[in-house]
Amino acid sequence: MSDQAPAIQLDDLHFAYGDHVALDGVSLEIARHEIFIFLGPNGGGKTTLFRLLSTLLPVQRGRIALLGFALPSDVAEVRRRMGVVFQAPSLDKKLTVEENLDYQAALYGLHGKLLADRKERLLEQLKLADRRRQRVEQLSGGLRRRVELAKGMLHQPELLLLDEP
Repeated sequence: MSDQAPAIQLDDLHFAYGDHVALDGVSLEIARHEIFIFLGPNGGGKTTLFRLLSTLLPVQRGRIALLGFALPSDVAEVRRRMGVVFQAPSLDKKLTVEENLDYQAALYGLHGKLLADRKERLLEQLKLADRRRQRVEQLSGGLRRRVELAKGMLHQPELLLLDEP
């Protein structure tokens, strides 16, 4: 797909949980390299939209294209190119910081020097290098959140979705 395609494109997106309408005709376009924040009250549809964008919920009506790839037809390609950091923790607390990153890397086929270089860069950038061999259960909440960010960025996604970072 073209690098000119928007990062996120929504056209007349609707989603309902039974009779409860969560999204009612949402349309928007977010260009690549933009930072965009969804703000709104509880129950305003932010979590539903996040779940749709992260491919956890199916499109009911309307159109979603991420990086020029349509959902659901191109879901595998979208998942390869997208990083997601969920609000709920996804770390294995019994593993070290580095072991958590290694497991994430395996999902994307990263290994060897490429993996070592990416881990080193992220651990330095996120000020986690001195914690690499520490078990996650020993980290503060803020440090755990940084490890979550490192996991989401390890494969160098073209699109990064953050739920309440």
